[in-house]
Amino acid sequence: MEDRAPDGPLEIALVGDLTDNEGDLTEKLLGVPPGGRCTLYIDSPGGSPYCAISLLTLIKLRNLRATGVVTGECSSAALWPFAACVKRYVTPYSVLLFHPMKWQSEEHVGLSEAAEWARHFGQLERDMDVLLAEMFGMAQDDINKWIHPGRYVGGRELAAAGLAELIDLKSLPFVETNGAATRKRIRARA
Repeated sequence: MEDRAPDGPLEIALVGDLTDNEGDLTEKLLGVPPGGRCTLYIDSPGGSPYCAISLLTLIKLRNLRATGVVTGECSSAALWPFAACVKRYVTPYSVLLFHPMKWQSEEHVGLSEAAEWARHFGQLERDMDVLLAEMFGMAQDDINKWIHPGRYVGGRELAAAGLAELIDLKSLPFVETNGAATRKRIRARA
C-alpha cells in the first residue's frame, strides 16, 4: 500500500474510470496524513460526478498538498481532483476534456422520480461547474467556453491559461533504477 518514494510524498495513480477505483483511491488519499503531501498521476477518462466531488472533498478537507501530473488524459470527472491540487503539471501531449455532465440511468424509474432526478442533476451540474472554475481560479465565463458544448484542451493550452505548468519531456533526465541491470535490459531490447 505504501507507494511512497524513499524521501518523497505518497504517489497515487488515478488511472482508468475513477468510479471503478473509488474505494482504492479513497483509501490511498486517507493514507496521506492531514496536511501531508502526495502526487497524483492522472490518466483517466473520468467517471461519476459524485466520485469526482468525493475525491476533491477529501483532498480539500484533509488539507492535502497534492501535486497533480496529467500523464495522459484527464477528462470529465477527473478534472475535479486535478483542480484541487496545489501544483498542477501537464505535458505537451496531455489531453483534458471539459464537457457538460452526462446523465445515465440503467434503472427503471417512475416519472416523478425521473423528474426529481432531472431537477437535481441540473442543479448539480451548475454547482459543479462553479466549483471547477473556483478550484482552477478561473472566471466562470472563461471555463464555460471549454465546458459548453465540450472541448478538448491540450497541455500547452492549459499551461498558457496559467492553470498548470508544462513539463518538457525531452529535457527530463533518464532515471536509472538499479544501474547496470537496467542498462542490460535496455541493450537487450535494442
